[in-house]
Amino acid sequence: MKKLMIAASCALAMFASGAQAEERTLRIAFDVPYEPFEYKDENGELTGFEVDLATAMCEEMKADCKFVIQAWDGMIPGLLARKFDLIMSSMSITAERAERVLFSEPYYNTPGGWFGPNSFDTDVTDMDAMKGKTVGVQRGTTMDTFVTEKMTGVVTIKRYTTADDMVLDLEGQRLDAVFVDYPVGEQTVLTKDGFKEIGEQVKLGQGVGVAMRKRDKDIAEEVNAALRKLKEDGTYDAIMKKYFAYDVKA
Repeated sequence: MKKLMIAASCALAMFASGAQAEERTLRIAFDVPYEPFEYKDENGELTGFEVDLATAMCEEMKADCKFVIQAWDGMIPGLLARKFDLIMSSMSITAERAERVLFSEPYYNTPGGWFGPNSFDTDVTDMDAMKGKTVGVQRGTTMDTFVTEKMTGVVTIKRYTTADDMVLDLEGQRLDAVFVDYPVGEQTVLTKDGFKEIGEQVKLGQGVGVAMRKRDKDIAEEVNAALRKLKEDGTYDAIMKKYFAYDVKA
């Protein structure tokens, strides 16, 4: 009997040890390239503000996270189809999206920015002056929604899957101006000769959150707790300062 009890105790200890060693895996989706938030460096490694923040968040959650590259158009469908577990790719919190996914608390909020060639001298808020212009936006973003609501029938709206394709058309003079997340424009447009910021920055929506399936309330609580901890202990600020010269904290 004593031998049986010792064997059972050893088995329980081994099981407990194995359970502690088994690390949960979470798959996080990013749309690449979307510099400075997520992009590949010169060595082909995935990097950027959200990638670094996701890495720190996963460490705080003690989760083994796998990063998945997913085109923007397929983000929410891919999440709902269980191709990945989290979206951490500059997804703005909107009422329409919140009907389909569960959002974390916002973890950053940057304005939309207008960018165009140095020769552009039109007031982007003057609809008469903007009539006939061609404006580029990234499809499905809050910038797309803003331009669609404010400028449909005034400008020709061209929608792009990636910011890089949009900037190529701006350089090729197939667009008069683009309206993008300000840091993206700063990194992809203002780094090129002959282009400038035009008009005022525009604050849009509630900010950006991590998107999850609605049933994953437990994960959402962990994500929120981890992000709060990273803001409290200075990790968030350290990551932010690597990519921005200004505060983007929501």
